[in-house]
Amino acid sequence: MKREMRKWLEELRTAPVKKAMPILSFPAVHLLGISVKELISDSDRQAKGMQLVAQRTDAAAAVSLMDLSVEAECFGSTIRVSDEEVPTVTGRIVQNEEEARALKVPEVGSARSGLYVDAIKKAVELITDRPVLAGAIGPFSLAARLLDVTEIMVECYDEPDMVHLVMEKATAFLIEYCKAYKEAGANGIVLAEPVTGLLSPALAEEFSSPYVKRLVDAVQDDYFVVIYHNCGNNTIQMIDSILSTGSAAYHFGNAIDMAQMLPHIPEQTVAMGNVDPAGQFCHGTPQSVRTATLQVMEACCHYKNFVISSGCDIPPMSKWENIDAFFGAVKEYYYGKA
Repeated sequence: MKREMRKWLEELRTAPVKKAMPILSFPAVHLLGISVKELISDSDRQAKGMQLVAQRTDAAAAVSLMDLSVEAECFGSTIRVSDEEVPTVTGRIVQNEEEARALKVPEVGSARSGLYVDAIKKAVELITDRPVLAGAIGPFSLAARLLDVTEIMVECYDEPDMVHLVMEKATAFLIEYCKAYKEAGANGIVLAEPVTGLLSPALAEEFSSPYVKRLVDAVQDDYFVVIYHNCGNNTIQMIDSILSTGSAAYHFGNAIDMAQMLPHIPEQTVAMGNVDPAGQFCHGTPQSVRTATLQVMEACCHYKNFVISSGCDIPPMSKWENIDAFFGAVKEYYYGKA
């Protein structure tokens, strides 16, 4: 369903009572009674899972799986899959500049990318009362999976040309992937760039932000927005380069104090975060989730552009009683305890 997404963001920003927008998708396995392995392998189940989550929660938008292995698998990476955890990339496929030059940019539709695009096409037919957002990895975080997360940190210094070469190819693929989501009917993308959060501000400005900006410029318009996500602990120090990407909204993880980040965000721009997904949604209790959610809201909601969210993707094995407690706490903050 086509929506004026910049208008939607502005309405969200100016609303006196704001709906929460957690990155909530994988816990759909409990609602469907299936494993993570089954969820990532079936577009019908993914779309149905998104619909069930939307029916159960009063979230501002429906968000698809934040599966940061999909794009690397398209390039040829090996993926570790399990029944209870999000898939992960193992090993590296680019060892040197020669291999970087030989690396082929895959077609959208290869590996599981076509399945994930198809899931969005089905989800937008099932969910019509709120925006439907697809998920994709950011350029530097994709390059880090192809080069190895630890190795790329060194190679940014020792082999910058090789890193840029891989970045070029990663970005080229991601632009086409996001265009496919747009064509499928998605209202926007949550672009996850977590590995950038491990860089120094100078390296982030060189190796991440220009490539994210290129992607944003290629796909974002009034009807399709990019929500930039970074859950690293250096995001406050690199906020200028993050904002230079021109993303429509920004989402930050619980490695930072959200109240310290908000003064750096322009008041016309929506910023989201950041209840601990693992510590609270997965391993907490309804009472601890309530307390943590209210603490973030009390510290941040006086900023009119703040929207409460999870700090990152909520893990698959998170308890629904904890997720329900999060939404209950949001309602309590605005309306008082029942």
